[in-house]
Order: sequence, then C-alpha cells, then structure tokens
Amino acid sequence: MPTSVVTGGAGFLGSHLCDHLLEQGHQVICVDNLDTGSLENIAHLRDDAFRFVNQDVVEPIHLDGPVDFVFHLAALASPVDYLRAPLASLKVGSYGTHNALGLAKYKRARFLISSTSEVYGDPQVHPQPETYWGNVNPIGPRGVYDEAKRYAEALTMTYHTQQGVDTRIARIFNTYGPRMRRNDGRASVQFLNQAIGGKPLTVYGDGSQTRSLCYVDDLIRGLYALMSSDEHLPVNIGNPDHEVTMLELAQTVIRITGSTSEIVFEALPIDDPQIRRPDITRAREILGWAPEIDLEEGLGRWLKALGREPAKA
Repeated sequence: MPTSVVTGGAGFLGSHLCDHLLEQGHQVICVDNLDTGSLENIAHLRDDAFRFVNQDVVEPIHLDGPVDFVFHLAALASPVDYLRAPLASLKVGSYGTHNALGLAKYKRARFLISSTSEVYGDPQVHPQPETYWGNVNPIGPRGVYDEAKRYAEALTMTYHTQQGVDTRIARIFNTYGPRMRRNDGRASVQFLNQAIGGKPLTVYGDGSQTRSLCYVDDLIRGLYALMSSDEHLPVNIGNPDHEVTMLELAQTVIRITGSTSEIVFEALPIDDPQIRRPDITRAREILGWAPEIDLEEGLGRWLKALGREPAKA
C-alpha cells in the first residue's frame, strides 16, 4: 500500500485528492494548519489508512515511516486569502515548497506541486500553452500569489535537475465544486451563494473578463494522472471547453439555481486577468486526460452536494 502525503489536504482541492487517493488504495497523511482548510472537509475520512497532521508547512516537515508520494497543495489560493495575508502567501510558496521538496528528497518520494494558471498573469497569448512565460506584475497586489507560484516552480525544477528529486508541475486553472469555502471570494462560489441567498450577484467590471472552469472531480483525475506519469515539465490541467465571461457565469448560476437575484456591477480589481483558457494539448497527449463534466452538470452536482436540486429547464 503506497503512502501519500497531501499538504493542504484539508482544503478544497486537497480533501478531494485525499478521497481519491484512498479510493486508489493509498495510505494518506494530510498535513494542514487549517488556516484556509477545514476539519469538516475530512471529517468523513475516519479510516485506518488516513492520518491528519496539524502543521504549517512553513516549518520543516518530519514524518515517521516511508513516503512514496508528496502532493504539495498547500497555498493561499483565493484572492481573499492572499490579500489578507500576503507574507504568509509568499512564505508558503517559498519555505513551504522548500520543506515539502525536502521531505520528498529525504523519503525518496515522487513530488507534485500544484502550481497555477496565475503564473501566466494577464496573458497576451490565448489560449495559454505551457511554453508561454506569462505577463505578471511582480509588485502588484496579486504578485504575492503569482510570484510565489512562479518561484515554487523554479525551486521544484531545481530540485529535479540538481538534487535528483522525481518532480511534477501541475498548472491548475479555475476549478469549482463542493467544499469551496462560502467566503472564498472566487466568482463561482460567490455567485452560487449569492443566488441561493437571493442576494444580488456581484460582477466586477463589465463582466467581459473570462475564466475557464473545471469541475473538481476532473481536476483531481488530472493531478493523479500527472503524478502517475514520467513528465517533469509543467502541464496545464483545466477545462478549455468552458471559457465563459463572468457575466455569462452569473447568468448560468441564476438559471441553474432558479434564483430571482439580479446582477450588479462593481469596479474591477487591480491586475485582474482579462482572459484565461488552458491549452491542454500536452495533457491530452502525455496523460491521456481531458475533462468530462460540462459546466451545467458540474453546477448541478455542486447544488446537490449542498442539498438542493437544480432548477428544471
């Protein structure tokens, strides 16, 4: 039975990854300081094969016994969080990644870092392939997350080329689904909660900026496929088929929930990317992976997980 460590394992993506790894027959060690993660996300994992360690990855990670895989997902991924705690965001990306890589090196484990489409910044190439170096403002408010991930990628590749660690780099695009925090701040969960609560949906700018949305189950399959591969260069994991404007997303959420909410507009945040869509050619060719769940089905699944039925067309 292989042993996998998941940093950030009590968070949105991390908890779903813990589920998937247990289903695949792994023993799982979840490392999380519960800053943005929640024990509720892993409360159902009362299994002899699952262990929770309450720790900040900014501190060295010491674990007994063998480790075969290290999935480094710990991060302050929401703008609400990294703008609230910018230094913590930088430290998790730097010290946290260093410590997770150090664990993988010591245990001779395979390593995967969850990087992000934010390394592309406000892209001038569309859709974004892995060969695009990005357009990031390093001193802007989003730089504390964007540059933390760019540094983490550089550190990961250096551990691979110089230290011989068996590494993987996943560039994750916008993902949605159950276990996103209500106050996460990202558009999908904000729209859903506003619609369910009968409150106006807040669209920033004129709503023409786009994101490509991938349902969490598809995303987790992609991460597992990448860890199971022999690929060391970055691989985009996201859904290119669902690039929608924020206005279209708001309208879709209103329709799926059957809400009577109106849409209101507010000023666009600084450095907010105008477009975002992954080129997943490499994921298709190298991993044999592609997303399968369309946007309306994914939103419907999310609603059902919240105990609500989607509105009938």
